[in-house]
Amino acid sequence: MPINLSKGQKVDLTKGNPGLQKILVGLGWDVNAFDSGADFDLDAAAFLVGENGKCPTEQEFVFYGNLAHASGSVKHLGDNLTGEGEGDDEQIEIDLSKIPENISKVAFTVTIYDSDTRNQNFGQVSNAFIRIVDESNNTELIRYDLGEDFSIETAVVVGELYRHNGEWKFNAIGSGFQGGLAALCGHYGIEVA
Repeated sequence: MPINLSKGQKVDLTKGNPGLQKILVGLGWDVNAFDSGADFDLDAAAFLVGENGKCPTEQEFVFYGNLAHASGSVKHLGDNLTGEGEGDDEQIEIDLSKIPENISKVAFTVTIYDSDTRNQNFGQVSNAFIRIVDESNNTELIRYDLGEDFSIETAVVVGELYRHNGEWKFNAIGSGFQGGLAALCGHYGIEVA
């Protein structure tokens, strides 16, 4: 039975699951009934950040344009352009044993691609969730349903894995940003062209 988290809740990931190494982070969402006339293309990403809360280089930003971190610790399994169907819409594989020592957190985000042009925001998205699955036995360990707290935001920090006393924990963040991917990149210290 997975642990269902609420916003702001933190939970041990590796302490209660000794030997946990490879996890799958699944992100999913549905688009509300009313239509803005364009497909919703939501994009999941991972920012690998140091103690200062910033990515050391642009290579620590894993997304549809950079699907894998050089260490092999984080791999994005590809872009879903519509979010249709049940289950995870996008997935990111994490190998906890390969995360470089200078990385203290891996933040998972979802943004709406081209939200300004398409006039879309997270107020039009429902049933958004993040879940963490133990890849060795396909068991869902953690699930966080974001709820309907958003209106005009175009980017959301869904949750983060973080290192604490040699163990990995998960924090359900659920905080929204205006300004889409560019705002998130700025937040994590990535220069946007």
